[in-house]
Amino acid sequence: MATAEAAAAAEIVREIAAVGAADLAAASDPLRADCLRLARKVSLLPHLLAEVAEAAGEDAAGQPEAVAWVADLLRALQAARRFVALGRAPAPATGAADQDVIDKNIAVQFKYVTWQLQAALTNLPHSCFQISDEVQEEVDLVRGQLKREMEKKGALDVNIFSKIHDILVHHADTVGSQSQEPDGQAETLQMENFSSDQLELQNVALLVSEISGVAKSDIKKITSELIEGLENTIVTDSAKPIDVDSQTSDDTKGSPDDVKKPESVAMPEDFRCPISLELMRDPVIVSTGQTYERAFIQRWIDCGNRTCPKTQQKLQNLTLTPNYVLRSLILQWCEEKGIEPPTRSKYEGSSVEVGEDRLAIEALVRNLSCSSLDERKSAAAEIRSLAKKSTDNRMLLAESGAIPALVKLLSSKDPKTQEHAVTSLLNLSIYDQNKELIVVGGAIVPVIQVLRAGSMEARENAAAAIFSLSLIDDNKIMIGSTPGAIEALVELLQSGSSRGRKDAATALFNLCIYQANKVRAVRAGILSPLVQMLQDSSSNGATDEALTILSVLVSHHECKTAIAKAHTIPFLIDLLRSSQARNKENAAAILLALCKKDAQNLACIGRLGAQIPLTELSKTGSDRAKRKATSLLEHLSKLQVL
Repeated sequence: MATAEAAAAAEIVREIAAVGAADLAAASDPLRADCLRLARKVSLLPHLLAEVAEAAGEDAAGQPEAVAWVADLLRALQAARRFVALGRAPAPATGAADQDVIDKNIAVQFKYVTWQLQAALTNLPHSCFQISDEVQEEVDLVRGQLKREMEKKGALDVNIFSKIHDILVHHADTVGSQSQEPDGQAETLQMENFSSDQLELQNVALLVSEISGVAKSDIKKITSELIEGLENTIVTDSAKPIDVDSQTSDDTKGSPDDVKKPESVAMPEDFRCPISLELMRDPVIVSTGQTYERAFIQRWIDCGNRTCPKTQQKLQNLTLTPNYVLRSLILQWCEEKGIEPPTRSKYEGSSVEVGEDRLAIEALVRNLSCSSLDERKSAAAEIRSLAKKSTDNRMLLAESGAIPALVKLLSSKDPKTQEHAVTSLLNLSIYDQNKELIVVGGAIVPVIQVLRAGSMEARENAAAAIFSLSLIDDNKIMIGSTPGAIEALVELLQSGSSRGRKDAATALFNLCIYQANKVRAVRAGILSPLVQMLQDSSSNGATDEALTILSVLVSHHECKTAIAKAHTIPFLIDLLRSSQARNKENAAAILLALCKKDAQNLACIGRLGAQIPLTELSKTGSDRAKRKATSLLEHLSKLQVL
């Protein structure tokens, strides 16, 4: 069964990967873009499916865990194919209002498809399949890209998607009614049994059922089960409601004197903000999937914290996505219990500085374009400070038109004004939605000009801005293809200040995740400063950064050849002997990539005495280091036999 499903999954991957812009000509702009991005990510999975198919006949691959995972991956790919099919279908003639609704519905389906595929790749059972390190790195890349897509779109609570997925899988297993393509439009179903307060939840359930291929005849039943199941995830068993409604008439319930406070009724724990422990009024989701009251998590972030308070995981971005589903359930619960809904806190919002005064910010933005150089410089300096302090300030500055005015100031002949402008854009870009506005505003070329010819601090912050902007996948392509961009970063890596080299290394690493930029970086001369950084024993940070970039570059054949010709192998072997544990691990990984299917490189590391440090690493290193070292030793052993 696993063999057949693996083959079916591989066929779907080939089908989706073949989709191009011409196939999506009839789709609306948002749908076309979503389909193309999804196709690009799926196109990286053929190697994974090939290795899964090779292992399908082995005993381990026949275990229930392996069979279940292949089935789950197949379901995720089937949903992805259905989504791409939406882009291939002729677009219906609609008005502007109807098109807006369609776009929002498509966004929900796209988020579910990306979440489902990301979840499947995350749950890959390594014990059942012999996945190579190179393929695992591809899987990690795709998984990371899918996660960023969800964050960029503004994800629903992952618990909701997880519950929907579990119910749909149970439905498919017990009823067997999942079809290959959606059977008509779910909007035509009558859902008169659902209350108006459940419309948000109902719509999500309908859209996900449709993209998951549930037959039209079953969607109503499935949607009812989904709503019931989702409500049960919020209203926990431990929080038993007090039956006040049965004792209260409609008239008395509405009386101000009889309205209850949340403290008087057992409150579901999921309705409390984990920071304030109070009933949430404006719940928002952070990048880890946890939900908080907006005011309290915003204050947490404004104080410089970059971890999730509940899980202590690092926040991948600072986007706060409204959790409309939970908010709807809270309001519904308050109404049912006769509780006064939570009102806006006097502390809500960002720090008092200037979420404070829109008029003051608009005045600052106007001063960016005034005739006086001193006033322009002063306004840019103040905006630089405000944009650093809080997300609310970043949003308000962008709304007030600061970005186009700052982009113009990048060409200022005054070095300090130029420095303030590029640093302001860097700080504004921390808010993800501003990244697109900055790129659309034409900032890339002037930022690169600052990177080449500005003051050292301006160059450092220009490199940091490029890194921030390149966190959006499409921007990696745009920045990398801009003439002089990668060359300017390589120059800063070669001759910049300590901080400048670090900023350049970070930006180059992120850009080189995209395949074409790897070749551009090598042709721009990146290997020369990287080799110097490997030799710099006085700075473990520089060595770590060089190894990180090399580990990305070596996956490209042309770059792999260039890395070997740059005489990096002796330095990598030296790192195996004397470096920190993390650097030993990365050095072994790069050596393994250089030596796979390359007898000349393999013979070279043998001559340089790599066996002894590799043997030591295979016994004492991290799990990943042990795998890399053991694999290299096996290759060396085979070479000696030959």
